[in-house]
Amino acid sequence: MSEAHEVVIIGSGPAGLTAAIYSARANLNPVVIEGEPSSTGDQPGGQLMITTDVENYPGFPNGVLGPDLMRDFRSQAERFGAQMVTDKVTKVDFSARPFGIWTGNTDGEPDYRSEAVIVSTGAQSIMLGLEVEERMVGRGLSTCATCDGFFFRDHEIAVVGGGDSAMEEATFLTKFASKVTIIHRRDQLRASRIMQERALANEKIEFLWNHVVTDLHGEEKLEGVRVQNTQTDEESNLDVTGLFIAIGHTPNTALFAGQLDMKESGYLITAPDSTRTNVEGVFACGDVKDDYYRQAVTAAGSGCMAAIEAERWLEAQ
Repeated sequence: MSEAHEVVIIGSGPAGLTAAIYSARANLNPVVIEGEPSSTGDQPGGQLMITTDVENYPGFPNGVLGPDLMRDFRSQAERFGAQMVTDKVTKVDFSARPFGIWTGNTDGEPDYRSEAVIVSTGAQSIMLGLEVEERMVGRGLSTCATCDGFFFRDHEIAVVGGGDSAMEEATFLTKFASKVTIIHRRDQLRASRIMQERALANEKIEFLWNHVVTDLHGEEKLEGVRVQNTQTDEESNLDVTGLFIAIGHTPNTALFAGQLDMKESGYLITAPDSTRTNVEGVFACGDVKDDYYRQAVTAAGSGCMAAIEAERWLEAQ
């Protein structure tokens, strides 16, 4: 049987690494299973590893590169004794303690056992599926208006989507952009009435109905997008220097289906003002449970909460 640890942290974005810092300083000797690099956003360090300038994280008046920020998080956790494992969790068993965690073949004994588990697997933005997207992220292509809107002052930009998130992003971006075009594949919005009314009434917002984005132009930065009419198949170019994709997020929670309570959207459910899940000894933090703020600083804060709650829970056992 594998050795039982006090705390295993699944995921290594701002939430997971903050939890690692706090639990390591509490002498819990955490093991952080940080994931493996992939093209889908499931890499050590989370989504900030594919983010360029981060200007809204406190303590960096001149901004900081996303990968640099996460490397500092990681180094700080290691300084206090957190053990980093570059691997992907393939199965968990939360039915009995110590909990079982597998990182490869799911047959046989688990690779890790732990008295407490902190889940911080994050969420991924749903993308358009274009080959060029990965190269253009941070070069005019974004999934977060709150994070990147400031960079597009007086620019003409576009938002893809038709739901509340898209209307909210577009309305927020009018604080900076000279013009915002909402690109929607249908001729009606899915957004709530109040969000639709706000967007439709905004003089800076225009709508491109029945269109989808088929390509992005530019080498070092975005210079325009190719769009196609969904009714006529006619293609045209839209001259924008920023494109925000707002068609939703997918929390990385498939691993916990049937074991942890989650919303219909897949986000984990935790107790009010807490990171406790429905399984005693399992805590969740960061974007895996946050479908509202989705910011690095709020993820880090919830990682702190999870570590403190795990420490106190272990002490009480």
